[in-house]
Amino acid sequence: MRKLLALMLVFGLAVCQVNYAYAQDENQPEQTEEAAADQAADTTAAAAPAEAEEEAAEPAAPAAEESSAEPTGFQVLKEKFIEGDWRFMSLVLLCLILGLAFCIERIITLNIATTNTDKLLARIDERLKQGDLQGAMEVCKATPGPTAAILYEGLKHVEKGPDAVEKAIVSYGSVQMGLLEKGLVWISLFIAIAPMLGFMGTVIGMIQAFDRIEAVGDLSPSVVAGGIKVALLTTVFGLIVAIILQIFYNYIVSKIDGITQKMEEASIALIDILIDNGMFKK
Repeated sequence: MRKLLALMLVFGLAVCQVNYAYAQDENQPEQTEEAAADQAADTTAAAAPAEAEEEAAEPAAPAAEESSAEPTGFQVLKEKFIEGDWRFMSLVLLCLILGLAFCIERIITLNIATTNTDKLLARIDERLKQGDLQGAMEVCKATPGPTAAILYEGLKHVEKGPDAVEKAIVSYGSVQMGLLEKGLVWISLFIAIAPMLGFMGTVIGMIQAFDRIEAVGDLSPSVVAGGIKVALLTTVFGLIVAIILQIFYNYIVSKIDGITQKMEEASIALIDILIDNGMFKK
């Protein structure tokens, strides 16, 4: 369910950005027509000598330059995306959307799985000092996250001795590790595929450039510029997608390592708490 919500969120943001860009492009001609109409009206109403018009034209040039807004980074990115081969650019964009969906889902899951182990162990210790093993298990069941889950499995095997508790914690800990790392293989796949698609577009763009050289029989820059441009754009976009997903991947891996370390520390502390409270039968 989290994966579906993350995918819908990323796809919705992409659609909104595209619609916003197209709306800006549609408004630009209208603004240009209005500006031209205003300029024509001003020219008709102004009855001044030619010398006055020339003097007024000199300061008007900087004003016109200031009024012409520079394209934003997103507009430049969109233009370059359109200039590249849409077949490969669309596949690279799909890798970005799916990869971000998996990354967002993992980040949400790992943040939910993060547990204050010190507070949890303190509550378990408080219950065990009262001899309430069932209450300690209820505390673990009410706490979300893999740390509480493995501690619950350990408390279930208290009557079988410390070896059984340790074995249960280790066995269920491997299960929780698999759940934490779920989806990472897909993120790695998109990190590898995105630049590969870019390189494929590069090769095809170079082939198109050589086909044009062969057809025209001339090695002029205008003949090969189109194919080489497509080749470079697809490579750049593929690398950008891979870099973005790699940053998220490293963050997720570091988050998993932190949770795993807390799980190991909590499992060792649980054994000590059980021994201190005399929960193991001699």
